[in-house]
Amino acid sequence: MMADHSSAQTRFYADLPVFTEFSGVADRRSYAPLPDGWVLLAADIVRSRDALAAGNYKTVNMIAAAAVAAVLNASQNIELPFVFGGDGAMAAVPPHLAEEAGQALAGVRVIARETAGLDLRVAAIPVADLRRAGADLRVAKLQLSLGNNLAMFSGGGIAMAETILKDPDRVAPYRLREKDGDVATVLDGLSCRWEPVPAEHGHIVTLMLRPQDSSPEALAGLITDLDRLLENDFSGAVPGSAPVRRTSLRFRFPPSGLLREARTLGLARGFWRVLSRATFEAMVFLVAVTLRRRVGPLEPERYLDEVVRNTDFRKFDDTLRLVLDLNDLQRGALENYLRKGEADDRLVYGMHVSRSALMTCLVFSIEESRHVHFVDGAGGGFSRAARDFDVRATAALARRSALPETGKGEPGDSGKAAGRSG
Repeated sequence: MMADHSSAQTRFYADLPVFTEFSGVADRRSYAPLPDGWVLLAADIVRSRDALAAGNYKTVNMIAAAAVAAVLNASQNIELPFVFGGDGAMAAVPPHLAEEAGQALAGVRVIARETAGLDLRVAAIPVADLRRAGADLRVAKLQLSLGNNLAMFSGGGIAMAETILKDPDRVAPYRLREKDGDVATVLDGLSCRWEPVPAEHGHIVTLMLRPQDSSPEALAGLITDLDRLLENDFSGAVPGSAPVRRTSLRFRFPPSGLLREARTLGLARGFWRVLSRATFEAMVFLVAVTLRRRVGPLEPERYLDEVVRNTDFRKFDDTLRLVLDLNDLQRGALENYLRKGEADDRLVYGMHVSRSALMTCLVFSIEESRHVHFVDGAGGGFSRAARDFDVRATAALARRSALPETGKGEPGDSGKAAGRSG
């Protein structure tokens, strides 16, 4: 009986039902509480804004994606919930994987330091401790394509974990420390070969958005408003506002990110070994796409269609995190809506606008169509949007605190800053 319970807990996320329309993030029936025995592994780049100011946007994204890759590679092929935040990432693991996956994540800290000169905060926070601290961690599963899912989170657990991670005193019991000289972390599948994705409509908008009322109805209303503002072009499977489409994908040989990929993966496996293999794979990809013919397991037309579907440009962890390609009218309508919603104390937001998006990939099997692609606005999209969000959230909380009674939302939930501002 204990074995059955342990097996059920291990497969909790893998067995979770999926939903296929993004509007499902507002349906409380989509979510299930993560078991108390699970552990949330968290990573965040220290002073990421300095790295962004130096123009190292793609390197920051690469290290954040490496945190996810390390945990997934250590997961023994068990499907796990994770979220990519541009300059950080989180993934939840069952208890029997916590030590191995935690050590793999600690290894990414070594890689970040040795290959990019970046300091990475890493911690393993038990879900039960998040609940004792007053938050919850519930998870839902959005299906991008068959076999490729994105986790959505609610309950305040992700924001609580970010707060703990950045507080030296609170994170002390959970901090992960790498073993001396241990850089054996496996990052199989991590790649960085697409060129920046241009804004076909004019503006790549990286947006963090949260209703002040934390009810599912308020979130559903927000998604409905976004759909209306973007001319019914937001919540569909691959809407026109999606930043990655077949027409916007850019690839060149050799890829501009090839050396970055080789440095990141090569610390454990050897720089030249990684570089030669990545160069060969990039050349094969170019031949297959140019000739539009299958080469080995790669069917270019199918793969490119899957890339478009398997991007994380829409996600939710109590805050909507979006990367959208908007035209002038759509951007103007959105900004007017956001300003009015903020003035009416209905929502809090943070935004960054650029001319292109960046994409970092986890490709575990082209033949089995198992791959997901992380999208961030160029110029530090999510990090800069998070900084804007934090400023606005703090101002909103001060306004609400000055009122005798607001009656909105849940205590300590809607006013909490949710950024990853380094």
